[in-house]
Amino acid sequence: MKKTIQFSRLFRPLAILSIAVIVSGLVSLHFFGINMGIDFQAGFIEKVRIAPPALELTYSGGQSIAVTQSSSDIIFVITGVGSDNETIRFPYTEYATVGSFARAVSAISNITVSVQAPDSFPLNKLFTDSGSLSRLSAKPYRFHYIPEGSQLISSDAVREAISMFPSAAVQVLGKPENCAFQIRLRDDGSDPEASTNLREGLSRAMNQAFGEDNIVLIGTDFVGSRFSKTLATQALWLVLATLVLIWVYATIRFRWDFALGAILAISYDALFMVSFIVWTQMEFNSLTLAAILTIIGYSINDTVVVFDRIRENMRVHPKMKLTDLLNLSQTEMLGRTLITTITTMLAVLSLFIFTTGDMKTFALALMVGMVSGVYSTIFIASGFISFVSSFRKDGGRISQKEVTVKASPEALV
Repeated sequence: MKKTIQFSRLFRPLAILSIAVIVSGLVSLHFFGINMGIDFQAGFIEKVRIAPPALELTYSGGQSIAVTQSSSDIIFVITGVGSDNETIRFPYTEYATVGSFARAVSAISNITVSVQAPDSFPLNKLFTDSGSLSRLSAKPYRFHYIPEGSQLISSDAVREAISMFPSAAVQVLGKPENCAFQIRLRDDGSDPEASTNLREGLSRAMNQAFGEDNIVLIGTDFVGSRFSKTLATQALWLVLATLVLIWVYATIRFRWDFALGAILAISYDALFMVSFIVWTQMEFNSLTLAAILTIIGYSINDTVVVFDRIRENMRVHPKMKLTDLLNLSQTEMLGRTLITTITTMLAVLSLFIFTTGDMKTFALALMVGMVSGVYSTIFIASGFISFVSSFRKDGGRISQKEVTVKASPEALV
């Protein structure tokens, strides 16, 4: 016979430890706050790279020439009066270097090419400014590059450059030799033209510090103060509504102490995730909220499966003490719980390893939440049921009437 693991021996000490963890998280929240993302914190976010121009293109003709760059080639689309709407492709496989590309583009009528990068520099490592017009004109259209052996710019240098914004936050994205900087400026709601003024002020500061030609815009985003407050309020109500619906479901399917145990377990998961976010200063955005809601769903699923086994064992062993029933049921379901969690975590682990940015953060939050979900099902939900049973006259066991009804052959017809 399989040995029953005495989980109940750890109910009290782990309950104390769990309370201490949550309290420390709430204290940290008070002193350090949450690193709100642009979804919930009003402000302006800009992602930039700092890199010199590799080559510049200017056009003096009468047609319209649009330039696009993909992972496999650079494309010129020529349209306009007197044009045959020609499309010219420069695949990286045929034009592997900046020099070969520059010589080929120079052959196009009315295009002037100015090269700053070495001729042998790989063409596929060039990148453009997303804020620049893709149509060639007398104004230089630039491709940028990171020179080999160049001194890397640190996030501290960027923070110093934008010191005029005391609340600015700078985050490094990607590998050091090929990194971008995410700069976030807060909007306190006092400036109705915050979107424009923050963008222009940041642009001036970066241009002055690193040179106008060396700032490569990757993307921008802005959320107003009123909209961010609405999103935060809706997120809070969404989590509370989820807890209420789960409580109603668990009450109908099981009984009130089981339902409260389930709610206590998933509330612990949510609070532990918030504490983890505060401790690591992980950015709290819509993906992080999605991770918390996913963990709540994952945890309640695990809890319901275990509760089903507890209820079944109550009918099979009606005279067994509830604490022993909890130990028996958790032991029987432990293998299923671990296998399900580990196999799911393998998929999430691949996301964490092979992705970057918000998706990597999402994967990390899911992995931490899955571990918390297993813990809360075994020790928080069951521990609460065991605690409540000590105050019940029946010791929390199923009534004899329910045993008789369930065991009756007529009841199964």
